[in-house]
Amino acid sequence: MTRLVLASASPRRLALLTQIGVTPDEVIAADIDETPLPKETPRQLALRLARRKAEAVDAADAVVLAADTVVAVGRRVLPKAETEAQARECLRLLSGRSHRVYTGVAVRTPRGALRERLVETRVAFKLLSPQELDAYIASGEWQGKAGGYAVQGLAARFVVSIIGSYSNVVGLPLYETANLLESART
Repeated sequence: MTRLVLASASPRRLALLTQIGVTPDEVIAADIDETPLPKETPRQLALRLARRKAEAVDAADAVVLAADTVVAVGRRVLPKAETEAQARECLRLLSGRSHRVYTGVAVRTPRGALRERLVETRVAFKLLSPQELDAYIASGEWQGKAGGYAVQGLAARFVVSIIGSYSNVVGLPLYETANLLESART
């Protein structure tokens, strides 16, 4: 059986893989520059970063799985919120409107072939009251999350609808990932 390396330090991605019975042999966080390029769309960004992560990990004897999730309102890419101010700005922008979550998934085979998919999910948020916003910020759950929220946590109560893959919004579209892994191992 070919070794599997997950090119991500995300505990959510590891948990999602475990959910479908996939256990990586090794986890190696890919260290790349995630700065968007000029005029790069959110879709292009997610796919490029996944590809770059898969290429950056040194594991020639393994299948390498990499992903990157981007939350966007129109062409505006929301950051992985690191400060309370960033989280507040993201949540105010998402409040009462729809946004898109893009995840690029890339799988590199031991022979160097690269297979990739882009998954898009539309998420609609309710209009957030100042109290709801303050309570969510106080929870700290937003820290390091793309768009400043975690759909699998407290922010689930803000979601009016999801059109597309729920696991994509968490950080790894499982259907597409399973298919890419299966094709890479055959």
